[in-house]
Parts: sequence; structure tokens; C-alpha cells
Amino acid sequence: MKKPLLLICSLFVVTLTFSQKKSELFAQIDDLETQVSEIQQQLAEAKREISSSTAKASTLEAENVGLRDANATLLKNLSSFSELSKKNSENVNNALQALERKEQQLRGVTDMISSSDSTAIVLLTRIKQTMGENANPNVTDGAVVLTQSLNKLFGSDTGTTLTEEGKVWLSQLAKIILASPNVHAQVEGLNITGEFGVTYDQASVAAKELVTTLTVPVDKVGVSVKDGNFKEGVSVSLQPDYKDFYDKAKANLKSAE
Repeated sequence: MKKPLLLICSLFVVTLTFSQKKSELFAQIDDLETQVSEIQQQLAEAKREISSSTAKASTLEAENVGLRDANATLLKNLSSFSELSKKNSENVNNALQALERKEQQLRGVTDMISSSDSTAIVLLTRIKQTMGENANPNVTDGAVVLTQSLNKLFGSDTGTTLTEEGKVWLSQLAKIILASPNVHAQVEGLNITGEFGVTYDQASVAAKELVTTLTVPVDKVGVSVKDGNFKEGVSVSLQPDYKDFYDKAKANLKSAE
């Protein structure tokens, strides 16, 4: 009787112990399942964060590429702008240099014109000093003109031999011409009949006196005749040497280029 009882007690204890172990095992399983669920949630959250970070990284990479492209474009534009600015600066400098050259040219020509204009004033002063108040010079188109009658020069309307009075008049005129190196003398015979042969001879005689006797350089004296418009005589037009003026102006323009 004791043996069966002991066996039953042993079975009861074993059964009770097994039930407790099983309960503990279920509890551990539940605990593990809870931990797995939490881990899965954490993993899912980590995946979401990784996905978000990847998307942000992709966006940042795209933005970085855009910024690099924009920076490259900006650098290219800055380089182009720098080259354009340099070219514009060179163009401005070239324009300023060209303008300065033109101003020098204009200044040179203006100075020569002013010098030519002042020549008439100088001539009038010299005429007054040399020939007196009764010389009666006229200024026409920048030239100073002195006129003498045929009677005083040649003794008659058709004479071709100079009188003493005519020689004195021409000698005074020669002094003025020789004192004015930039002046050209144009001896013009004035005629009212249209018969210019004698008039030309008279103008030539006056010019020859200036050149041969009074030593005026031949290149400073010219001879011509024209209609005197109801006035006869010989006029001497003292004017700037325009050939020399234009030669100097041309040389000045060329040197300033």
C-alpha cells in the first residue's frame, strides 16, 4: 500500500513540477514574442528612417549636382564677362587713343588756321609801318590786297616800263614780302577792256622787278590777270602760302595717326 502511495506522490510532484515548467516556458515564449514584436517595430522604424535618409541623400546629391552645374555655369559666365570686360576696356582705350589722335590733328590744323588768320593782322601792321597810312590795303578772303594805278606804275595805261614811283612802291612791297616767310604774293593785272595781253605784260614786269631786282624768291610770286570790274591797275594779293599750309596740315595729320 505504501509503494503505490509513494508512486502516486512522486507522480503528483513530477506533474506539478512539469506544470510549473510549462507555465514558465509559456511565459518566456510570450516574453520572447513581445521582444520580437518590439524588435520588428524598431527594425521597421529603422528601415523607414533609412529610406528617408536615402531619399534625402538622393535629393541632396541631386541638389549638389545642380549646384555644381550652376557653379560651373557661373564660373563660365564670369570668365566670359571678364573677357568681354577686358575687350570692352581695350575698345574704350583704343577709342580714347583714336580720339586723342584726332584731337591732336584738329589742334594742329586749328593752330595753323589761327596762325594764318593772324598773318593778315601782322601784314597790315607791316604795311602801315613800311608804306605809311596812305597804303590803303584791303582784306579779302583772308588775303591783304594792295593796288596801284597804271599811271603811277608805268606812266600810262599801256606803258610797260616802271616809273620811279612804281619802283619805290614795289621795293616797299618787297620788304613786306621778305619779312613774311609764310606769305605768297599774287601779282594780278586788272583790265576793263578785255584786252589782257598788255595787262599781263604789266603784271609780269612788276613781278619781275620783285624777283630779279628786289630778290623776292620766285616761288613766292605768281602772275595772273582778271577783269578789274571797272577798275584798272596792278594789285598784289598777299596771302598765306596755301601749298605750304596744306603740306604742313597733311604732315601733321599723318604724324598724329
